[in-house]
Amino acid sequence: MNISHISPSPLPLSASNYRETMIGHLLLEMGKITPEQIERTLQLQSKEGLRFGEAARKLGFVTQEDIQRALAIQFDYPYLPADQSHFSKELVAAYQPFSPQVEALRALRSQVSLRWLNTGNKALAVISANPGEGCSYLAANLAVVFSQLGEETLLIDANLRQPAQRSMFSLRKAQGLSDILIGRAGVDVISRIDALSNLSVLGAGPAPPNPQELLNRKNLADLLRLVQEIYDVVIIDTPPATLTSDAQAVATRCGGALLVSRLNATPLSDLANVQDQLLVSDVQIVAAVLL
Repeated sequence: MNISHISPSPLPLSASNYRETMIGHLLLEMGKITPEQIERTLQLQSKEGLRFGEAARKLGFVTQEDIQRALAIQFDYPYLPADQSHFSKELVAAYQPFSPQVEALRALRSQVSLRWLNTGNKALAVISANPGEGCSYLAANLAVVFSQLGEETLLIDANLRQPAQRSMFSLRKAQGLSDILIGRAGVDVISRIDALSNLSVLGAGPAPPNPQELLNRKNLADLLRLVQEIYDVVIIDTPPATLTSDAQAVATRCGGALLVSRLNATPLSDLANVQDQLLVSDVQIVAAVLL
């Protein structure tokens, strides 16, 4: 929401409480509070020296989630309301951006930026050893937190065998990466996620009979070169590395990989094997994440 488009309302404004009453305007626009309740909130705020949100909560007019939503709009920090069912609830960075879990994702974002993006790289493959270890989950949420930073971010689903991102983001377009790799589509099949500013997603597309061969074609390198001219960050979801060499092929094109493992689930031997494969392919392991 563009704050400049908010309709005028009879709120008493002054230079000293402009920011606080802007929260009132936003809550009013969101339908969370009435003009009469704003007036009572301002009176309590003045009497007890509280912030607007604190006063509104004390009076029982709004919840903490309402206030966080208004602040997110004010500071242009997009996230999804809890009652929106359009996207998968696994997108915790979009639904619960103030949770400890997402704070950890932001810490990972900082590491990736320092160790990889700030050195001139843009594309990063997210890889797990086995199915069910959180590769798609981490790739999706990492893309969301980068987009929340204001970076133009592209998430590519390169798991052509069991893709997840089309379902997670409720993509309408059936065409995707596999169509591009065989020359039947262009980058126009990339979907812009309007609810999350700066985020775009390229689904896997129809399942091909030869995913490994497709991912080893020069077309993938050409695509990555093109999208890196358009986007600031490119995150790529991949199939489990112990089952196929698909992930290795993608990581080789990117030059860097983020390893994902699950606590008490991923065998150390499998993780070591994937690490050795990447090092042999001259792929830099940017970070390792334990979920």
